Amino acid sequence: MTAPQETVRRLGYEDFAGCLALAQDRGWPAEYRAWDLLFAFGEVYGIDDPGGGLAAVIALARYGDRLANLGGLLVAHRHGRRGLGALLMRYATERAGTASVWLTATEYGQQMYEGLGFRATGTCTRYAGYLRPDDQPGRWSREAEPSDLPEIVALDAEVFGARRTGVFAYLFAAAEQIRLVGGPAGVRGVAGVWRGVDGPVVGPVIAEDSDTAAALLSGLAPAIEGPVRIDLYGHRPKLRAWLEEHGLREAGGTTVMVYGDDPPGDRARLFAPVTRAIG
Repeated sequence: MTAPQETVRRLGYEDFAGCLALAQDRGWPAEYRAWDLLFAFGEVYGIDDPGGGLAAVIALARYGDRLANLGGLLVAHRHGRRGLGALLMRYATERAGTASVWLTATEYGQQMYEGLGFRATGTCTRYAGYLRPDDQPGRWSREAEPSDLPEIVALDAEVFGARRTGVFAYLFAAAEQIRLVGGPAGVRGVAGVWRGVDGPVVGPVIAEDSDTAAALLSGLAPAIEGPVRIDLYGHRPKLRAWLEEHGLREAGGTTVMVYGDDPPGDRARLFAPVTRAIG
């Protein structure tokens, strides 16, 4: 087998199919929407396989000069244990040039990330199942409209620590539904559900507390057909109990890791990401 030349290049949409194929090679779903977000709002880098296709890829989503998110790190089985993952991690972290870089790590990648200077700061737990709503599921939330976009982006910027106007405009076009909880001072919470390759995905969920998050999820539930998944940041005992009471069960998890400064924003109100790779 010919070893790949360790030349990193920025990938374009012409490499989109290669990224999906690499995900499948590693046993991950070919998550079209997640990769579309990364190509649209991030920078995807890769190393070519001399035999055709891609040997390894990584995605960098940069939000100003304070925050960047890394995700989508994949190395083809046939090129494993050659240092390509660490090479791409160093490359992307240096390219980020931000005060804080964060990611979610599987148990297999965590040791490598720690060796590169990342530190564990929290958890991201996946829940999956058939989500049942509360009685009167739409009582405390309403479906968002395009005119709500500026307020939603402002809330997200306050919580996430950076403005993501393009990401939320994309979600308004692609999501099956976005719901919000309002108040006298404006939007207090927002959540969306979009179609993944293996079924509905809930994300993001931004809320002032677990009760608001539960109200948003209950409001989304009637629009969800089939089993759904959500990645929940932090321990969140009250919302975890609500999810289990309403049909979801824990289905694995990852570790949230940071390089550099702690991320900006108010992460206590960030219950779930859009995707783990985009933040």
